[in-house]
Amino acid sequence: MKKHTFFDFKFIFLIGLASLFLVSCVPQKKILYMQVKSMSDTLSSFKNQRKINYRVQPGDNLYIRVVSMDEKTNLFLNSMGGGQYSQNVSSDASVYLNSYMVSTNGIIQFPLTGNVYVKNLTVAQVIDTIQKKLSQYLKESIVIVKLVNFNITLLGEVRRPGQYKIYQNNINLFEAVSMAGDLSDFAKRSDVTIIRQSKGGSKVYHVDMTKKDILSSPYFYLKPNDIVYVPPLKGKQFSFATFPYGVVFSALSTTLLLINFFKKP
Repeated sequence: MKKHTFFDFKFIFLIGLASLFLVSCVPQKKILYMQVKSMSDTLSSFKNQRKINYRVQPGDNLYIRVVSMDEKTNLFLNSMGGGQYSQNVSSDASVYLNSYMVSTNGIIQFPLTGNVYVKNLTVAQVIDTIQKKLSQYLKESIVIVKLVNFNITLLGEVRRPGQYKIYQNNINLFEAVSMAGDLSDFAKRSDVTIIRQSKGGSKVYHVDMTKKDILSSPYFYLKPNDIVYVPPLKGKQFSFATFPYGVVFSALSTTLLLINFFKKP
């Protein structure tokens, strides 16, 4: 009877160990991007609007610089935001402090031109607007405008969550995720949430990063102040990204030794 009980215990232990191994690992299909769902899925070309037509809103900060042939005019026009002129902007803080904030009325105050209405204009349209106003005073000049507050926030199952500054005209979802060190193995790639500001408040969108058609999604390219939240997989607390073989085999060896010890008459 005792021998039969020992084998029953051993069998139950091995079954439990096998079950733990099966349920505790994250399946590969849940951590792959742009998966091929079927053999007929051969599409490899996707159309997407890369150009980001972000329109300036009250509270935005614009870095504006004018380049002309006259050095004194450069010094006067490039006292950015009323601060002291500097040829080399060395930090994010100085860019912010020396930028022009758009008022609640959608206006910036720029030297020579006075009030410039920029609300709901793209950066390219802001350049054209200032260029036309300056042409009344300067024959040859070049206007440079950059959106200072192009920030995105990555939260949830990313390796380095936080807010990131973007120093380019546009950025897609994969580029943003790579800035945060990629998604963790427990990330639910099939249901990534993008929170985007709109005139009426905030809107929530969901994208599936496991499908190839994300490349043609209207939310593939991010916009300023987007928040990307990646939820965890269900049952994360019971899963292992890498199965702890060493710990399990050590526990197994100890258990077998104890069983053999107590089995002895």
